[in-house]
Amino acid sequence: MAELMREGPVTRIRLPHGEGWAWLVTRHEDVRMVTNDPRFSRKAVVGRDITRLAPHFIPLKDSVAFQDPPDHTRIRRAVAPAFTARGVERLRDRARETLDGLVGDVLRDGPPADFTERLLAPFPLAVICELMGVPAADRDDVHRWTALILASEDRESSERAKQEMYGYFTGLMRERSAGDGEDVTGLLGGAVAAGEVPEAAAAGFAVLLQIGGEAVTKNCGNMLYILLTHPGHLARLRSEPALRPSAIDELLRYIPHRNAVGLSRIALEDVTVGGVRIRAGEPVHVSYVAANRDPDVFPEPDRIDLTRRPNPHVAFGHGPHYCVGALLARMETELLVSAFLDRFPRLRFAVPVTELRWQRGALIRGPEALPVTW
Repeated sequence: MAELMREGPVTRIRLPHGEGWAWLVTRHEDVRMVTNDPRFSRKAVVGRDITRLAPHFIPLKDSVAFQDPPDHTRIRRAVAPAFTARGVERLRDRARETLDGLVGDVLRDGPPADFTERLLAPFPLAVICELMGVPAADRDDVHRWTALILASEDRESSERAKQEMYGYFTGLMRERSAGDGEDVTGLLGGAVAAGEVPEAAAAGFAVLLQIGGEAVTKNCGNMLYILLTHPGHLARLRSEPALRPSAIDELLRYIPHRNAVGLSRIALEDVTVGGVRIRAGEPVHVSYVAANRDPDVFPEPDRIDLTRRPNPHVAFGHGPHYCVGALLARMETELLVSAFLDRFPRLRFAVPVTELRWQRGALIRGPEALPVTW
């Protein structure tokens, strides 16, 4: 990505699946422009076999991911109360209680432990299911579907899991059509019943939110890996708790949380980006990972600077498709990082770092396991 940014910064690429070529935009300024410009459409992607990383499109075709304003705005507005600062804060005490219980179990059982299995997987799952309104009895199924959907190498299993999760949320929203409560399925069920949002779009949005909610597992796994391999940063965050919010921002910027790029957009008319003329009808991918290492915006981009200011990272995206769950993810991340730092004062890896394995074939990058001791 760094090479493409230097050579491009707008480059022709071909990915493993789909047909033809696409443009890749890597500079911070250009990424922000493309993702916030109505001349580039997500909706126009539907029905086209555009070159892409995964063998299939992860979102359903009716998902908000394939909508443009104003339809996109209307669907997001339906769930906005759950994702405001007030809505997220409503969950904080419950989330802290859940995490305290998980940490307590780990401490009681003693070292060593796989933090991915014991903390990083169950905690975000519990929080996003709480926000979505998924009953406890159904959470194992929802988690299994998510894992299969994100395992991009197995198209058949992924597609089947996507349809099963879609059907599940459709049924759950119908049960909640009175629009009762403050959770996402209640809000979406009420919006569908009121004729404000099509049912297919609402169910597709629910699937996307559920999948995205578990991305915290990978991001926090990457953060823990970085902290344990940079003991100076770890010690500083233990001794200076006030530094943790800016440190989390810096780690979000630094971590390559995607394996490559996400969904493309289609140019609706001829547009010049970074001095390159993109013709109407041509697909365009953006790289948030590359944009977060743009040296024109982030001096010494490959260095972790826990006090970096300003830090206009795009780890949660930009424009209309900015991650609706960004505040929730930040809250979960703050709780997890503080638990690592405060509850495990002698935390370290239980195996040599060279023995750690990274997930392959998944769209969101992260360690397979994090065996630690303390």
